[in-house]
Amino acid sequence: MTVPQDAGCLFCRIARRELPAKILFETAELVAFEDIRPKAPVHVLVIPKLHFASLNDAPDGSERLIGELLHAARRAAREKGVAATGYRVVLNTGRDSGQEVPHLHFHVIGGRPLSWPPG
Repeated sequence: MTVPQDAGCLFCRIARRELPAKILFETAELVAFEDIRPKAPVHVLVIPKLHFASLNDAPDGSERLIGELLHAARRAAREKGVAATGYRVVLNTGRDSGQEVPHLHFHVIGGRPLSWPPG
C-alpha cells in the first residue's frame, strides 16, 4: 500500500519529527503520542505514518494497518496504566463527528470515569 504523506499535515509533520510531540512509542508504521489538549488524565493519539484523511479514505488493503493501530491503542493504555481500570478508544470520521485534524487517528482516553453517551 503506497499512500504518500501530506507535506502540510500536522500529524504527518509529527510523524516525520518536524514538530515536537511527547512520543510514547513508535513502530515502522505508526506513532503514539500525548494529545496537546487532553480531555482526560490519559489522552494519547495513535496515528499511521501513512496519510489518509479519515477512515473513509483508508484504502483497500489497509486492514492490517488498522488492526495494528488498535493493538497500539491497547499498548498505549497499558503503558499509561489505565488498561486495568478502563479506557476508551475513539475514532472520529468527518466534520460532524468532531474530527479536527484530517489524518486518521485513534484517541486513547482514560484515567477517570468516562460518561456515556460521549457527545
